[in-house]
Amino acid sequence: MFRKTRLFTPGPTPLLPAAQFAMAAADMHHRTPEFRALFSKVLSQLQTFIGTKNDVILLSSSGTGAMEASVTNLTSPGDRVLVLSAGKFGERWTALAQNFGCHVDVLKKPYGETFSLDEIRAALKIETRCVYVQANETSTGARHDIQAIASLLREVKSEALLVVDAITGLGTTHFDVDAWGVDVIIGGSQKAVMIPPGLSYLALSDRAWERMEAAYNPRYYFDLRRERKNQLKGESAYTPAVSLIAGLGAALDYIAGQGGGDLATGRDALIDNAELCAEMTRAAAAAMGLKLFSPTCYGAAATAIVAPEGVDSTNIVKDLKSRFAAVIANGQGEMKGQIFRIAHLGYFDPLDTLALIGALEQTAHALGFAKFPLGAGLTAAQHVYAKKAGLSYKSAQNSPAELVTR
Repeated sequence: MFRKTRLFTPGPTPLLPAAQFAMAAADMHHRTPEFRALFSKVLSQLQTFIGTKNDVILLSSSGTGAMEASVTNLTSPGDRVLVLSAGKFGERWTALAQNFGCHVDVLKKPYGETFSLDEIRAALKIETRCVYVQANETSTGARHDIQAIASLLREVKSEALLVVDAITGLGTTHFDVDAWGVDVIIGGSQKAVMIPPGLSYLALSDRAWERMEAAYNPRYYFDLRRERKNQLKGESAYTPAVSLIAGLGAALDYIAGQGGGDLATGRDALIDNAELCAEMTRAAAAAMGLKLFSPTCYGAAATAIVAPEGVDSTNIVKDLKSRFAAVIANGQGEMKGQIFRIAHLGYFDPLDTLALIGALEQTAHALGFAKFPLGAGLTAAQHVYAKKAGLSYKSAQNSPAELVTR
């Protein structure tokens, strides 16, 4: 059987063809006027994409590099920080802070859950210097309420900086970074911006830059002050990933094109698209008798679905890949074998979603856990799409459904 590989993973995500072409043609030196013009343009575009007036720093690293930078640049050994942890990436915040000598208070919730404001209020201390949290906990499909957390910190007049890992949140969640008072927000290249891994970026508030001057954890490659000084001149402190930056520029141009030339409008369309694909997937899962892993706090970056009783999710992942070349993600850590995750961020559209749902129906029947007729999930997803598109279905007895405009 002829097969076409399709990624449905929450990173890396499918590559934008225009970005691939731009990367292939990026034959320039990084200390030239041509690169400085490109780099400055991309930094300005990232401000718009994030939705901030704060300075944005672009690093040649995975998202974890930016996470590390937000610890080393903002804390000193012995500082008390609060980590809100409800999955593998919350645990990464804990490990990073501990490795750089912070006194880490952890508000830990079970995988698939989120935090109440009362719990966060109780965990905060007068001496808390930073609060570290994910916007989307990609390991579980959960989305945390960053606006509410930021509002709480203002309400209690905390001096803690709010640091948000939005690596899968940007491009799938609407943020108002400056109005909410988010001090650091982090993104990554292999997510909603549709290019390969290797770039991360951070937007930092004035409060964060001020805190940096008093922090004395060791830093060298990830010294954000040095990067800021250089990037204001259109250069990076060290050799940048030139081809990836060219690809990022092409991807941001493409997103702007989806908004009629306006990048902010295109970003909102990208987010709304992820929300639609996620809603279609949730409706399909319900129609197939499958349970969401994060039913009360689901996000749009990825949908985590519980494997049916007696079924190892690893076998679902393997069957989709072996028969359809469709690559989804297994559970991580303690959830491996128990859940599977389907991504919606970046270069996906409703047609991709319908294809994956159809393949999942086939896998369910092949593995013997289907308790629904073929097409049940697809029908549910189609109705979600039709409603969003302003369409409705009128069904006549003994005749095909008729699609009509409202």
